[in-house]
Amino acid sequence: MAGRKEIKVFKLEGLGCANCAAKMEIQIGKLNGVINARIDFVSTKMIIEVSGKERFAEIMKQIPQIVDSIEHGVKITDVQPSAGYKDWTILLDKKQIVLLIMGIGILIAALILELTIGIQFFLFLLSYILIGQKVIFKAIRNTIRGEVFDENFLMFIATAGALATRQFPEAIAVMLFYQTGEFLQNIAVNRSRRSISSLMDIRPDFANLIEGNEERTVAPEKIEIGQAILVKPGEKIPLDGTVIEGFSVLDTSALTGEFIPRQVKAGDNVLAGFINKNGLLNIKVTKSYNQSTVARILEMVENASSKKAPTENFITKFAHYYTPAVVLGAALIAFIPPLLMQDAVFFDWLNRGLIFLVVSCPCALVISIPLSFFGGIGGASRNGVLIKGSNYLEALNNVRTVVFDKTGTLTEGVFEVTKISPIEGISEEMLIKYAAFAERYSNHPIAASILQKYSRQFNDNEISEYEEIPGYGVKAVYNEKKIIAGSARFMIKETIHMEKDDNRGTVVYVAVNGDYIGSISISDRIREDTSKAIEGLRQIGVQRIVMLTGDKQDVSEMIGRELGFDEVYAGLLPDQKVEILENIEKQKDPQTKIGFIGDGINDAPVLARADIGIAMGGLGSDAAIEAADIVLMTDEPSKIISAFQIARKTRDIVWQNIVLALGIKSVVLFLAALGLATMWAAVFADVGVTVIAVLNATRVLNFSPKPSKCSE
Repeated sequence: MAGRKEIKVFKLEGLGCANCAAKMEIQIGKLNGVINARIDFVSTKMIIEVSGKERFAEIMKQIPQIVDSIEHGVKITDVQPSAGYKDWTILLDKKQIVLLIMGIGILIAALILELTIGIQFFLFLLSYILIGQKVIFKAIRNTIRGEVFDENFLMFIATAGALATRQFPEAIAVMLFYQTGEFLQNIAVNRSRRSISSLMDIRPDFANLIEGNEERTVAPEKIEIGQAILVKPGEKIPLDGTVIEGFSVLDTSALTGEFIPRQVKAGDNVLAGFINKNGLLNIKVTKSYNQSTVARILEMVENASSKKAPTENFITKFAHYYTPAVVLGAALIAFIPPLLMQDAVFFDWLNRGLIFLVVSCPCALVISIPLSFFGGIGGASRNGVLIKGSNYLEALNNVRTVVFDKTGTLTEGVFEVTKISPIEGISEEMLIKYAAFAERYSNHPIAASILQKYSRQFNDNEISEYEEIPGYGVKAVYNEKKIIAGSARFMIKETIHMEKDDNRGTVVYVAVNGDYIGSISISDRIREDTSKAIEGLRQIGVQRIVMLTGDKQDVSEMIGRELGFDEVYAGLLPDQKVEILENIEKQKDPQTKIGFIGDGINDAPVLARADIGIAMGGLGSDAAIEAADIVLMTDEPSKIISAFQIARKTRDIVWQNIVLALGIKSVVLFLAALGLATMWAAVFADVGVTVIAVLNATRVLNFSPKPSKCSE
């Protein structure tokens, strides 16, 4: 057996043909030693997974030959993950422009001047060669290498056939129209690439490193953990860190999708990609650049489209069989009727077959569908939702069961005093004071919430005794008064009669000198938009909403009823959550998916097990980014509604393009078979439809989800 797997990422500079990219992927994937090969036309990245280092050198000798044989001029270069995007503008070179202008001039001369047939034919032929030289060269070259049935071959055969049937102006005009369409197609594709790239323009360009009393500008990759950097007003924070000195307001929208300013001061954590608005910040670096949040986000989004959705895989396979089938159909149309029908004119049926050839190119589908998914992923990232692959984006459309963790997901994970219930004759201030002095030395979160509520200075000399009893509560002596604070069973143990408090959350009962004086209710605060998220899930068609939590049954059921959950499972350990999730999966329709939403830290096993793991509040959390398929970059559960809406918008655009491309092509193919379609219609059905489909695909970038108005 070969060594361990090796994964390498390369850039394919000059890749301009989506159909060619699909062919490269298939051929490279067949090489001995290649476990998997993925080529993403949108980001022009090639990801190769091989069985070991010893095979890699040999494989890399073959890959350039395959790439060059399919699309000449494509260069393979190394790429570093998260290295940022380039300007993808592709324009015709000067030589190509000059040749086109010369070809058009000669065509006009041949049409308007009175010339002999021989000279006119020569001018038409020269014009055809000048205008179509790029297509002709690629077609002949690819045919020699065994690469047929691409758009260059189809266009060359079709226009050459038109020349053979003495349709000189039509053949040249069709080639010119095709070249113009290809140019417009390149512009449309690369504008969409540029639009998607601009959404992720969060990579910092430099860092101001502080060394002693000096400051120098260096690349973020060169900064080490523990070093100090200076971030000036208007600059991006280049690395994750902790503010040592300074106060400022940060714009976090690049990472969170939210434009609410965030104030930071000494001791606060900050993330790479945030923009410093007004103050001067001295920051201690806590993560190297490769491990920083911004680098991992960039890597995730750049690699997302390599995880193809089922629709993308289907279209790639479909195109593989579709084009040869149509070419065979064109040959049958051109040659069978003249052999079987007495009145059939060969040149007439040959022209019909040639039109068939032009229509058959599947570029509209092969280009626009990956663009749609990549645009959906880019649009989601702009709205604070990171989706790790097109497959997860498409799978969201099939989610009918959503399972939530409670603490840190539905709630903020911050305990606070929600109700103070003193007995008659005791004020709320007095009750909280006694409880605070009793809990003075406890580190329990419940004690912390009581101390925060009291929020006054303590005179520790007034506390003479203190004892903490695990599972029950605390005892303390304050100014010679014996205070007991804890659970109901603690009161019973100490034979203190108290009134049972049925408020939601944890209840702390307080007694002084053996007399019950009241209770304090402490609960985890429910996030503000949790109920909106649950309501939105119902409106978009989620049929079953479940809560899994390690909290107490009575508290969890109360929250479940309040928020409208269908089922609540409480008192669970992480492995028990996985077990419950597997039982839920057995009960669901096999065609549907389960989404699990957790905080991404203690829920990592369930996030990994669910069909779609969604990390809540995962910004900066290593566990969230690693375990989840989707990361919500803010602490808002309603962000998941945005993800569902973007998924549905993407799905709609994908199917619009499929119907548009196949519909128009089918109509033109049918008309061509009847002799009613012209070569102009055929070129429109190929290049024109591709341009329209690409422009349609970019609409998802401008889609703005509205979680408060959830709809199908």
